[in-house]
Amino acid sequence: MEHRFELGWIDYAILFIYFSFVIFVGWMLRRHMKDATAFLEAGRSMPAWVAGIAFISTSLGALDVMGMIGCGAKYGMMTFHFYWIGAIPAMVFLGIFMMPFYYGSKARSVPEYLSLRFDEKTRALNAVLFSVMTILVSGISMYAIAILTEELLGWSFYVALFLSAGVVLVYTYLGGLSSAIHNEVLQFFIVVAGLLPLVYLSMKDIGGWTGLKTNLGPVVASLPATHYAPDTWSTTWRYTATAAQNPMGIEWYGILLGLGFVLSFGYWCTDFLVIQRAMAANSIAAARNTPLIAAIPKMFTPFLVLPGVIAVWLMHSPAKGFSIADHGVNNYDLTIIMLMKHYLPPGLLGLGLTALLASFMSGMAGNISAFNTVWTYDIYEAYIRRPTGDRALDQSHYLRVARLTTIFAVAASIGAAGIALQFKNITDFMQAIFSMVNAPLFAVIFLGMFWKKATGHGAFAGLFSGLTAAILHHGLTRPSGSLSLFKGGWLHVVHTYPVELSQNFWCAIISCSTSAAVTILVSLATCHRKHKAELVGLVYSLTPRATSVDAAWYEQPTVLAVIVSATVIVLSIVFW
Repeated sequence: MEHRFELGWIDYAILFIYFSFVIFVGWMLRRHMKDATAFLEAGRSMPAWVAGIAFISTSLGALDVMGMIGCGAKYGMMTFHFYWIGAIPAMVFLGIFMMPFYYGSKARSVPEYLSLRFDEKTRALNAVLFSVMTILVSGISMYAIAILTEELLGWSFYVALFLSAGVVLVYTYLGGLSSAIHNEVLQFFIVVAGLLPLVYLSMKDIGGWTGLKTNLGPVVASLPATHYAPDTWSTTWRYTATAAQNPMGIEWYGILLGLGFVLSFGYWCTDFLVIQRAMAANSIAAARNTPLIAAIPKMFTPFLVLPGVIAVWLMHSPAKGFSIADHGVNNYDLTIIMLMKHYLPPGLLGLGLTALLASFMSGMAGNISAFNTVWTYDIYEAYIRRPTGDRALDQSHYLRVARLTTIFAVAASIGAAGIALQFKNITDFMQAIFSMVNAPLFAVIFLGMFWKKATGHGAFAGLFSGLTAAILHHGLTRPSGSLSLFKGGWLHVVHTYPVELSQNFWCAIISCSTSAAVTILVSLATCHRKHKAELVGLVYSLTPRATSVDAAWYEQPTVLAVIVSATVIVLSIVFW
C-alpha cells in the first residue's frame, strides 16, 4: 500500500523552520558549555516550570505519540491507563517523597545515588543496565523518525535514519543537557499544537463523543473476538474483571500491580531520563514541584490518543479508504501517520508532521543526554579515569569525553533502531525493556529510601536477581501469534499470553517481586551495615522533612499533589 504524503511548499517551510531553530538553539548555547557540569547537568539552573515542561516533554516522545496512538487502535481507551494509573500516582510520589533524596544528596545521577546509599557494585550494575536500556529506547525514537521520514519523502529507511540522527547529534553535541531541555520546552508546545487539529477533525468526523460510542459498537461486534461488549473500546475499567473481556488481555489487578505500581513507579521514580530534568532545577523546592507541574498536562494528554481509537472505526469503514496495513499485516506504528494523511490539509499537515518529528527528537535527545551523564560520571569517571584533583583540567577532560559519548550514543542508537523493526507497536517493545530494567530497580531504590536496614549486598543481589527473573520469564513465555524471538519464547514456551502488554505487565510484577524479596533476605543476612550518620539525607526515617514555608500556597508540593490526585480520580470515574 502506498503511504506517501503529498506535501505543499508551506509544509516544507514549517519543517525547515523547525529544524533550523533547534540547531540554532544548540549553536547559541554552545558558548555556555565551558565544563562538564554545564554540559551534563545544565548547571542546576532551571526554574520549576521549565524543568516541569521538559519533564513531560521527555516522556511525550515516540512512546506517547506514535506508540500510544497505535495502542489506541489496538487496545481502545484502555490505553488511558498508561497516563492516569500508569503515571500520575508515581509522579506525585516522586515529587513528595523521593526528590528530596535525589536532589538533596547532591547526586548527579540515579546510579550515583545508589553509590551513596549502597555501594559501588550496585552503582556499576545499574549504570550498565541503564546505559543499555537508554540506547535501546533512543533507538526506538530513531526508528520512529526514520519510519515517518520514509513515509514522508519516500527515502529508504536507513537513509532517513542517518539523516535524522545527524540533526539530533548536532544540537545535543553543541548544547548538551541545556540544549535538550530548551528544545523540549519548544517541542512540547509544537506537539500539542500539531496534534490538536487531528483530535478535533477526527472527533468531528465520527460525530463527537456520542458518535464515537455509537459507531464503535458495530465495529467491535464485527471483530474476530466477538465476545467483546460493544463499548469495550470506549471504556477504561469496565471490562477488566477477566482477561478475556478486554483487548489488553489482563485483569484489573494485573493493571494495578503491573502498570499502576511496578512499571509506573519503576519509570517515573527511578528512570534517570525523567529525573534528570528535575535534578536540573534551581532549588530543592523547584525539583519537588517539577513532576507535580508536569502531572497537570500529563492528565490531559490521553485525549491525544482518541484519533487512534477512531482509527478502528475508519479501518472498518471501506468508504473511508483508511488502512494501516503493511504487507497485509496491521502495523500500528503507522496509525498516526495515516491519520494525518487522512485528515490534515496542507499547512496543518506540515504542522502535524513537525509535531511528530519534535516528539521523536525530544525522546531521542533526552535519552542521549541521560546516557552521556551516566556514562561520563558513573562509568568513565568512577572506574576508568578518576579525578586528578585539578578541577579545571578534570572538567575540561570530562567535557570532551561527554561530547565524544554523544557521537557514540547516536551511532549505537542507529543499531538499536533495527531491533524496533521486529515489533509492530513500539509501546510493546518499550514496556518489555522497562519490565526488565526499571521494575527491579524500583524495588531496590524504594527499599533503600524507606528501609534503613537495606544493604549494598542486598541491593546488588536484588537488582541482579530481578533482571534474571525478567529475562527467564521473557524466554519462557510469548504473546499469542508471535513469530519473533525478540518477543519471547527463545528458551521454551511454558505459557502463552493473549497479547504483548499482558506478558510485559506480569514480567514487571515477577521481576519487581523477586528483586524486593532477594534484597530483603540478603540484607537481613548481611552483618555489615552503614551507620545511621551515613544514611542521613538518603533514608526517609533519618532525614528531616523538606518544607516550603516561604512559597505561595499554589507552589506548595502538597497542595499541588492534592489537586493533581483529585483531578485524576474524577477523570477515571468519568471515563470508567
